[in-house]
Amino acid sequence: MLLLALYSVRSERVFGEELDYVLLFRWFLDMNLTQPSFDATTFTKNRKRLLEHRIGPSLSDEVVLEADHQGLLSDEHFTVDGTLIEASASLKSFKPKDDNPLSDDRDPGNPSVGFHGQKRSNATHQSATDSESRLCKKGKGKEAKWVLMAHALMENRNGLVTDFQVTSAAGTAEFNVALVMLGQAKERGFHAQTLGAVKGYDSRDCVAAMRKRGATPHVSQNTRGRRSAISGRTTQHPGCPVRQRIRKRVEEIFGWMKPVGGLRRTRYQGLAKMSMAGCLVATARSLVRAAKLLVSAQEETPVTRAG
Repeated sequence: MLLLALYSVRSERVFGEELDYVLLFRWFLDMNLTQPSFDATTFTKNRKRLLEHRIGPSLSDEVVLEADHQGLLSDEHFTVDGTLIEASASLKSFKPKDDNPLSDDRDPGNPSVGFHGQKRSNATHQSATDSESRLCKKGKGKEAKWVLMAHALMENRNGLVTDFQVTSAAGTAEFNVALVMLGQAKERGFHAQTLGAVKGYDSRDCVAAMRKRGATPHVSQNTRGRRSAISGRTTQHPGCPVRQRIRKRVEEIFGWMKPVGGLRRTRYQGLAKMSMAGCLVATARSLVRAAKLLVSAQEETPVTRAG
């Protein structure tokens, strides 16, 4: 599954086919040239065990711990942000929860659905394909799509992912998950003093919760039609503009995970499977980033000769 993300393989079935002739994959998996490739159903059979033993978060924790031992992580300054993952479901699958059929043309494969003039919402309807996805739009004037929400906690020194979660797209999901990840970072030994975020996190409840957990909210002020919850004392701090400039690195994380790691759309149905897949993609990105940082550090270190 790491190879799927590292080399942008679009599906597990395609990976099983490429394993027959890509020597790099065989070397990584410790397979010889004559050993037959495994079937794509191997992923399905083993995924239950991976979910049961929480392999995704465990591997991510090991990578974060190793990066910390190498001195690549910041212990004090972090950034949080979220993005939308488009679900593999169409608007035709948006059906009432009371199971009333919207079509009677008796075409189970691609039925004709007419919902003109019908009031639909996540409270009364759900997707028959992926029931845990939600209908959401990114902003005013944008089209609504079936999505899940991904959340990333980034340390500010080198832009490495220290925590990654996938949840349903709800109105306060970003705030709540950000606070959960901040609390988990403290439990893992980090001492977060500042937390950077976009202006969407500029609310009284979110800012107060950040301060309660000992982190100063270096959040972009949202002054459109209301008063910002970020005080002038925070914005005048010399570190605040620095955190806001570094905060944009979190977009680079999503910019790698979506086109390269294949996280633009969901590959699996359900939050549990997508959480594990997203965690592994985030781990793959951290491995790529950490490897480049370590190589750069070695190149900058002067070579001394004995005698």
